[in-house]
Amino acid sequence: MPINLTLNDLMQYTEWERGKWHNWFGANGDRVLAISAGPHGDGRFESVGDLVRHIFAAEKRYIERLSGRPMDQMTTVASIPNNNAEALFRFGQQSRKEFKEYVERVSGQEWDTPTELRFPNSPVSASATPRKIVIHVLMHEIRHWAQIATLLRLNGLVDEWHDFLFSPVMGEELKLRR
Repeated sequence: MPINLTLNDLMQYTEWERGKWHNWFGANGDRVLAISAGPHGDGRFESVGDLVRHIFAAEKRYIERLSGRPMDQMTTVASIPNNNAEALFRFGQQSRKEFKEYVERVSGQEWDTPTELRFPNSPVSASATPRKIVIHVLMHEIRHWAQIATLLRLNGLVDEWHDFLFSPVMGEELKLRR
């Protein structure tokens, strides 16, 4: 029997995940956004707040690219504070709204028509289909939330499980027995 994981399932999961993190940051305060991303990064992220902002910024920028927005009109995220959970998650709500609108408007063969991707201040360019880019955005988010969970655990901060298995997506949430 084939497994039928849909784009909608991944979007629901990442929305559930965002909700859990939004609540967690709200309960633990903005101070946790300042926790270091560690000494061995690539220089783009210094804190947990930088990583949260990056998750939402990547979603927004990829949709802007797919929508044909010129590079000089792309959203800049420097004005989005990396030390304020409410501001970060409002930005995330806006990026997800635009993401959903894009997904709803793309149809048929458009999903599989390669598009050129350019990245500001980078020699990297690539060609990929909207289908691949949209899946990349969701997987990118999932990977970074796991990275954030690890950074927080290493600093003695824990939350409930965020695994897909424990989410309400595709049926009942599993509950931990305590």
